[in-house]
Amino acid sequence: MAEKIIAVSAGREITETEFNEFLSKLPEQQQAYVATEEGRKQALTQYANYFLFEKLGYDKKYDQDEAFIATMEAVKRELLGQYALTQEIKDIQATQEECETYYNEHKAMFVKEAKATAKHILTETEEESKKVLEEIESGAKTFEDAAKEYSKCPSKAQGGSLGTFGRGQMVKEFDEAVFTAEVGKIIGPVKTDFGYHLICVDELTGGEQSEFAEVYPQIMQQLTTEAQNKKYMEVRQAMIEKYGLEFK
Repeated sequence: MAEKIIAVSAGREITETEFNEFLSKLPEQQQAYVATEEGRKQALTQYANYFLFEKLGYDKKYDQDEAFIATMEAVKRELLGQYALTQEIKDIQATQEECETYYNEHKAMFVKEAKATAKHILTETEEESKKVLEEIESGAKTFEDAAKEYSKCPSKAQGGSLGTFGRGQMVKEFDEAVFTAEVGKIIGPVKTDFGYHLICVDELTGGEQSEFAEVYPQIMQQLTTEAQNKKYMEVRQAMIEKYGLEFK
């Protein structure tokens, strides 16, 4: 089947296939616009203009200007260098065996982040904290109601809720209490520099070892990048030894 021709610019036929390829190479932030009818028309005009002004360049022999030739040489040098390097490293990829070995030797790196969802009641003294605890345990008040009435923390407006946070985000004493607590059980008073806390942990997640299959793509990308960087340095050094490199 013949290619669909969507424009002819300066005698050159523009096919739908080549134009779509041109669109695919535009920056990501432009993709949504060129997907619209108006954007596609504007992009086609831009693409067609390239051939019109190319003809202008040849008509006026701008292609023979020294400045243009120097620019072309610089672009060619850069593109050829990039292409050559790409060819040298394109087949370098970490193996699954290498990834498994890395995983087994670095398991500590692949432990899921521990997170907690908790609420607390902050008081100035231990005695106050214990009295609040008695009210809650007696059923006189819920934890949330007690937080709204007694807590000195701004979180009192949310019933003491601190939302979800990761290990190490809170002060040491509070952090240790939370991540060793039993879910749903009130603990405290826990003393910190802020005062005394009654804490109730609603949920604990993470802290467990990630399975190899979960982190395999991440490890593959990391090891492949490292291997390609190593190859880059080897190729660069070989070229320096062959042709020299000196900074002055």
